[in-house]
Amino acid sequence: MARLPNHIGIIPDGNRRWAKQKGLKKEDGYAYGLSAGLNLLRASKEHGIKELTFYGFTVDNCKRPKEQVTAFSHACEEAAKIIATEDFYLRVVGNTKSAWFPPSLLPYTVEYENPPEEKLRVNLLVNYGWEWDINNGFLSRDIPRIDLVIRWGGMCRLSGFLPLQTVYSDICVLDELWPDFEETQFNKALEWYNKQDVTLGG
Repeated sequence: MARLPNHIGIIPDGNRRWAKQKGLKKEDGYAYGLSAGLNLLRASKEHGIKELTFYGFTVDNCKRPKEQVTAFSHACEEAAKIIATEDFYLRVVGNTKSAWFPPSLLPYTVEYENPPEEKLRVNLLVNYGWEWDINNGFLSRDIPRIDLVIRWGGMCRLSGFLPLQTVYSDICVLDELWPDFEETQFNKALEWYNKQDVTLGG
């Protein structure tokens, strides 16, 4: 492929809709997205992508019923465990002072001064909010600009996803729901990005 994005943002939407289609409780959908995330990480590594940022859950998501908040919070903890066992570098960004921030993820919130270049860097946004980020002097500022945002679930919006880093991002929306992830969907998004006219305003 002629041109690949260095940094990809992932919005893994559609977990609740997927669960409803399967006759499950809405909160059950989040756990089914864990294997999808791992498959995407491995595919990214094979393609030579340097950095990924996953939207775990937002401050606004915490307005949902408690069982759903508990479910996606637990899914983020499990995702961190999976990433830690693979050959990736993990960084977690989010409002650590909130009661909804999982304490087990605190060790990953400290920025590593010299991340190993040979490892795929993975940023996980946990209890993240764009207003929280702005009001605290952009605590996400060490996350570099995002070249491509891929959103699963068919919704054409960023939902507050890293407003500083996505200022010039190309946004690819896929209709498939996140738990139904297949590598062909990721390849489709990369092919789409390769065809875009990226000028960064120039």
